[in-house]
Amino acid sequence: MYRPVSAITIRGGLPTDNGDAVVTLDQVPRWIDGDFRHSYEIEDPSSHFPDPLASSSEAESRANGMVSRFPVDHEVNSKIYLWRGNPWNMEVDAVVNSTNENMDEAHCSPGLHAAAGPGLAEECATLGGCRTGMAKVTNAYDLPARRVIHTVGPKYAIKYHTAAENALSHCYRSCLELLIENGLQSIAMGCIYTEAKNYPREPAAHVAIRTVRRFLEKQKDKITGMVFCTTTANDTEIYKRLLPLYFPRDRKEEKIAITKLPADVGDENGETIIDERKIRITPLLNVKKTVSKPPQASVDFPVNDLGLARRDSSSLDSYLDPAFMSLIKDPDQRRKEQWEKTAQAQNGFKFAKILGFGNLGGPPLSAAEEYSLHSRYLAKANSLNLSEIAEMKIVYRGGVDSEGRPVMVVVGAHFLLRCLDLERFVLYIVKEFEPLIQKPYSIVYFHSAASLQVQPDLGWMRKLQQILGRKSQHNLHAIYVLHPTFGLKAAVFTMQLLVDVVVWKKVVYVDRLLHLFRYVPREQLTIPDFVFQHDLEVNGGKGLIVDPRTKYAYQRP
Repeated sequence: MYRPVSAITIRGGLPTDNGDAVVTLDQVPRWIDGDFRHSYEIEDPSSHFPDPLASSSEAESRANGMVSRFPVDHEVNSKIYLWRGNPWNMEVDAVVNSTNENMDEAHCSPGLHAAAGPGLAEECATLGGCRTGMAKVTNAYDLPARRVIHTVGPKYAIKYHTAAENALSHCYRSCLELLIENGLQSIAMGCIYTEAKNYPREPAAHVAIRTVRRFLEKQKDKITGMVFCTTTANDTEIYKRLLPLYFPRDRKEEKIAITKLPADVGDENGETIIDERKIRITPLLNVKKTVSKPPQASVDFPVNDLGLARRDSSSLDSYLDPAFMSLIKDPDQRRKEQWEKTAQAQNGFKFAKILGFGNLGGPPLSAAEEYSLHSRYLAKANSLNLSEIAEMKIVYRGGVDSEGRPVMVVVGAHFLLRCLDLERFVLYIVKEFEPLIQKPYSIVYFHSAASLQVQPDLGWMRKLQQILGRKSQHNLHAIYVLHPTFGLKAAVFTMQLLVDVVVWKKVVYVDRLLHLFRYVPREQLTIPDFVFQHDLEVNGGKGLIVDPRTKYAYQRP
């Protein structure tokens, strides 16, 4: 079925000319080769969603005098390959198949069973399935590889983010352990995290690469080749960007990686560190040296409450360190306090709902959860055509404000709630805001005549704020609201009180267009006609003249 390749040269991660061609390791560029050099100095900040777990100030402090968590290791780097294509086209000792717990053909990596022949499905049926995070090995049959290692990736949900990360890490580690146990030395792995299981691509790639790195640090003498296989351009670019962080090839890449790596890069195996599960041990500072005394005959106390009460605990107390007994903070106590705070807030949330502001309840998301949520929405938004939302002109790019910050314009009166798919609108907002939120930016909101339309409630606004993530909140300079009403001010006050006082304190109310132009020059804004008309009606045209040709407002001489 397969034929050796003699004329085709695989370079730079490009696929073969023939899908059935056998690809050997010497035809795939190693990671230490120069084909995958990625320049972080000229990196487009909108090309990916940056890690929100560390602020820019934290990143700078990490770079100053901090030892790299993934130092340059040329021996490890020489075993890493990146190739765009299906793993089963490669002539290696083992290839990895991402499957489900039943190991049936319908849920395996596309094209694998067709290439391997019917024998593979027959052997899989005899293995009794496979648990999530584990791996099993079979013969490769018609494939050029010697073995197929099957593993079951986790389903992803934000609620179980840490569990999914650790299960995925265990998938990669189990495959590598099976490789060594079977006396094999080279392996080709595709992306175990499948789109069908909703795992965000970039966070999953972090887990995959760091797990492989940690494993090779311990077992590099037993593995000769580890090939990361990608089948899409998006995955290829993600790996090209992330591999230098965990497998730096020189000191320059190592130094850059210190500022680019996430705050949590796992433990010695690549698994996510859970503080609550750490065993906290401190030295016994109160232990005093005593002169040894001859052993005395022990007295057996009766095993009852009275006997226990009579035991002298003074000798035990001398060995107990109060710092150890108190720990840092008891996880159960911390969780109890969090529940109490949530319960107290529920009363305020219920009151807001009664007033018609929507459901503001629900637990806050962690930075990692917001990161994953934003990644999923951004990936989906980039894959859809949202032109019908753009034509409604609810949200569109403006110019820059008076200090050069980019501006996003929102027109409340264009928000036709009855004619709008809110889910697609959220996707459009995520896509449009992505280039702006990487650095300081401003928002101009035209509330002019918006009270004539039904607006989304504050519960929807809270959800949108979580999806956009902490980066957007941190870099937001101000929200300039033109022609605010009493109802809008009450809604903003409610958001300040119950949701996020920091973000919603950035709202600046502007009653007139001329006042708005102090913050954003008039030539930097495309303003709908009715906004000018509304301004004239509300303010009686005081101090304002509208040029009908340019739609600009000018101050009266």
